[in-house]
Amino acid sequence: MRTFQIVQPFAGLTVHENIAIGAHLSRRSRADALDAAAEVASTVGLGDLLGRPAASLTVAGRKRLEVARALAAEPQLLLLDEVLAGLNPGEVATMVPIIRGLAERGITILMIEHVMQAVMSLAEHVFVLAEGHIVAEGAPRAVVGNPRVVEAYLGHGAAARLSAAGAAHV
Repeated sequence: MRTFQIVQPFAGLTVHENIAIGAHLSRRSRADALDAAAEVASTVGLGDLLGRPAASLTVAGRKRLEVARALAAEPQLLLLDEVLAGLNPGEVATMVPIIRGLAERGITILMIEHVMQAVMSLAEHVFVLAEGHIVAEGAPRAVVGNPRVVEAYLGHGAAARLSAAGAAHV
C-alpha cells in the first residue's frame, strides 16, 4: 500500500469511514472493516476523532488519516510518499514514533522524504537522488557527509566551502 504526498481524504465521509475504505481491501463485511478501522485509528492517534468529518482535520490529521487508510489494508510493505511534508517540527515529532512503531511491528517501510530529522532517525539505509540519479546510498550518517550529497542539496562548491570552514576551525 502507499500514501500520497498530497492527501485527499473522502471529504464527505467521517474519519472512521475513510479508514474503513482501506480495511475493505482485506475484510468482506462492513462491520469487520469498521472494527479494524477503529483499531488502526488508535495506532495513528486518531482514535478520538472517528466521528469527525475527514474534511475538518488539520494537515497533520489528514496525513495520519492517509497512513491509517493504508494500514487498514494490512500491508506488508508501506510506501510513504512525503508523509511529513508540510508538517511543523512538533507534528513531525509526533509522526516519527508512529512510523517507527509500524516498522517495529514488521511492516517494511519505504519512505520518500525530505525532512532530514526524520530520515536520520528512522532510516536504516538511504538512497539520495539528484536530478533523477542516485548520487549516494548507505547508512544515513555516512551519506549525509558525502560530498556529492552536499553538492546536490547545498549547491556547487558547497562541499569545498564546508571542508575549508571545518579545516579553519581546527
